[in-house]
Amino acid sequence: MRLWVLNLTRIGNAAIVEGDRALAQCGLHSLPNWPFYMIYIQLVYTYPIGYPKGMENANMFFRQYYLQCLSHASYLVGDRSTGKAIVVDPQRDVDQYIEDAKAEGLAITSVYETHFHADFLSGHLELAAKVGAEIVYGNAAAGRVDFPIRTMKHGEHVSLGRVDLEVLETPGHTPESICVVVRPEGPASEPYAVLTGDTLFIGDVGRPDLLSSVGFTADDLAYQLYDSLHNKLMLLPDTTKVYPAHGAGSSCGKNLSTETVSTIGEQRKTNYALAPMKVEQFVEAVTQGQSVAPLYFLFAATKNRQAYELFDDAEEMNMMGLADVLQAQSNGAVVIDSRDDMSFAAGHLRGSINVGLSGRFAEYVGEVMEPGTPIILVGEPGTDSEAKMRLARIGFDNVLGALIDPVKTFVENPDHVERMSRLSVDAFNERINTIPNLALVDIRNPGEVELGSISGARHISLPSLLKRLAEIDKQQPVVVFCAGGYRSSIAASLLRSHGFADVSDLIGGYSAWSAMQPQ
Repeated sequence: MRLWVLNLTRIGNAAIVEGDRALAQCGLHSLPNWPFYMIYIQLVYTYPIGYPKGMENANMFFRQYYLQCLSHASYLVGDRSTGKAIVVDPQRDVDQYIEDAKAEGLAITSVYETHFHADFLSGHLELAAKVGAEIVYGNAAAGRVDFPIRTMKHGEHVSLGRVDLEVLETPGHTPESICVVVRPEGPASEPYAVLTGDTLFIGDVGRPDLLSSVGFTADDLAYQLYDSLHNKLMLLPDTTKVYPAHGAGSSCGKNLSTETVSTIGEQRKTNYALAPMKVEQFVEAVTQGQSVAPLYFLFAATKNRQAYELFDDAEEMNMMGLADVLQAQSNGAVVIDSRDDMSFAAGHLRGSINVGLSGRFAEYVGEVMEPGTPIILVGEPGTDSEAKMRLARIGFDNVLGALIDPVKTFVENPDHVERMSRLSVDAFNERINTIPNLALVDIRNPGEVELGSISGARHISLPSLLKRLAEIDKQQPVVVFCAGGYRSSIAASLLRSHGFADVSDLIGGYSAWSAMQPQ
């Protein structure tokens, strides 16, 4: 566990409330009653920031929302002189944008999508339904969606009043990608910011290989991305703030920074992909070394183009008894146990998969099951609705319900409960020395494996595991490991749920094992 300290001098109670609200979206909480400092456990958080009052452009309202558990940034931009506002790349639970706009005397008139997102299901349809917002895409999205949209061409401007928005068509990450330039005092004023979507990140650029399965080559999109960066975004003034759609942890790039805002000038100097190089060198640099895309990415990208059913966050959770859970499980439902790995190891429903709610819950669920599969939740008391919401953010809406009082159910029905084998480094080494046919599976990403692995381990990254189960003998003893133990618990339980007889994972992962090796 890491401890992050965020020093916010005299931030006031309003900022603390905003911080707590966003932390709660990822299952985190701040320490109470700290007027000047906040300490957060496990994950650092960037709270929404309004455009500074008392400055020359205080007419403009600008707020970033950062959802740490999906590394996703969205934006609310408004003009106080007219009361008009837009939301850019919204997450699916949209009430926070509506509430904040109302508090500032703004009405959301449009929702801008920088592209068809693959890593989350956007909230454009929810905003359109709740406030009548018009949905806006770049011109290349025309004819590719199942709902009404407005498309905008490169260089086209929209006025919110004094605040001006300019769309830049920036294909590369996807063909329809756009960036939105925000100017506080009309189209002739200096840009305050550019919302870059997945075209330009802090320290990286959008990967061009995600659409290789649907007719677009990574090389072709990389050439387009080079042009978009150098002949469009890099023409903006160096002082222009860069606000991307993602940060560190996202699978939409390979070198994303933990920072959530930068400038064009800073990225020109420090971003590896913007260093002076020929286009051919750029193509090689951005197409090599990318992690395996999560299994659900194509599903989410496709669903973002469809008129999907709106999410009802007020719908009560269906609480299920064990008999109903077992029946649904026999009919193909997947049981997702969101408790921490230690609790899961101590006892869990046979055939369930452990994805802890404290981590990147939705993303990892999307890596270990086929989209559309019915889901039953098992979790700590009071967490079921949160888990359901987080799954909805990636479009996994088919949650049948949650098991009533899991611990009591397990105690009363021991025949349906099993424990998971977890090995210390010493126990792991003993197994290696005593079991000649032991299969080692390294489920880390390629970039992690390049830094070292355990001799004899087969590399199958977690996003690939479900599709590559046939490569592992179900009757062979198996030990899986990741960097620290969170992902290996997911992988081990996935293998067990698919009939593997003898599966363990390594406590502390490769980090713990390497620390015990002779120097």
